[in-house]
Amino acid sequence: MPRFLVIFPFVLTLALTLRAADWPQYLGPTRDGQSAETGLTWDWPKDGPPVAWTLAVGQGWAGPVVAGDQLVLFHRVGDDEVVACLDPATGKEKWKTTYRARYRDDFGFDEGPRATPLVAGDRVFTLGANGDLSALALATGKQLWARNLLADYGAGKGFFGVACSPLLAGGKLLVNVGGKGAGVVAFDPATGKEEWKATDDAAGYSSPTAAEVGGKPLAVFLTRDGLVALEPGTGKVRYTHPWRPQIRESVNAATPLVWNGDIFLTVSYGAGAVLLRPKGDAVEEVWATDKALSCQYNTPVRVGDFLYGAHGRVDARAVDLRCVEWKTGAVKWTRPKFGAVSLIAVDGGGLGLTEAGDLVRFDASPDGYKERARATILGSPTRATPALANGRLFARDGSKLVCVSLKK
Repeated sequence: MPRFLVIFPFVLTLALTLRAADWPQYLGPTRDGQSAETGLTWDWPKDGPPVAWTLAVGQGWAGPVVAGDQLVLFHRVGDDEVVACLDPATGKEKWKTTYRARYRDDFGFDEGPRATPLVAGDRVFTLGANGDLSALALATGKQLWARNLLADYGAGKGFFGVACSPLLAGGKLLVNVGGKGAGVVAFDPATGKEEWKATDDAAGYSSPTAAEVGGKPLAVFLTRDGLVALEPGTGKVRYTHPWRPQIRESVNAATPLVWNGDIFLTVSYGAGAVLLRPKGDAVEEVWATDKALSCQYNTPVRVGDFLYGAHGRVDARAVDLRCVEWKTGAVKWTRPKFGAVSLIAVDGGGLGLTEAGDLVRFDASPDGYKERARATILGSPTRATPALANGRLFARDGSKLVCVSLKK
């Protein structure tokens, strides 16, 4: 069958089934932590917003995702990686699919999956900690295809396992695999067949985003080595820019942010942040500094002309919340010792889930930090990114998943 007959119906299904209130992938519908929801309540009772339900879960740093009346959870239970579909309203299980987990952590950390699932059309795509890439039917959990990327491409598992959340762009399923000649690989989402591969870039812990850059649709990666922006349909590399710490014992983890054609990258370990602007066939640095917003794991969010994010290293116990001007890198304010935090820009402000398990609402204003509400909803450490869909926040730590109602 000609390839376009496979891809076109799949892409059409995706376009018809995505809803504005869904949170179908890592960092939400547009992969930048932006939520379009309004009318939520920030006037919480003393003991916090109502918890609709809780569910015991296994290990993992993979965040939940939501598409319509289906909530997808990816975690590790015993020796299995498990993909489960739940009812968002009740937490009741609809189906689950399991396979043997082969990942073993060398540092004594959580051994669950790191990559948040992707729901696209009638399929769920997952990437396990040991490189197991799978496609499942969203309605039933039936496995449609699977392959192991570490075995197929000779890539390493890194310090903490495979963590790239797959991206669907240009009709291709894209992953920073990290193999020689296969730094980035595109797969046919219908069959799992390789479509193209490009670069020698090693895999980091960052997940890619799709955006228009320089007038063209591109897939934008922060690999272990730096920026790689490619045409998703062909794999043609449009822009690169080295951006990584000098020390080996480091990670690149935050997802790139693209706005008005500029690309923002941030890492920690002395490298810091950089704003890049396409110019011809290259990018130029608008500003670059380790003194503004150096994010070790969490991706910052943009509200208006300003970025809000976690500056500093979690392992050094020195993480501040900061507001930074996008166009200059100027620090507008710092909230010391705030801690690592997953952020969502929603309803004109910021919503954060800290590593300590606190849910925090704060004003997104360059005039200073003003906290509106705070409640402890999970335990520590809480590292998976939450999902916000239809007035409900879905969040998990290392042992439970909670559904918190933010509806008025």
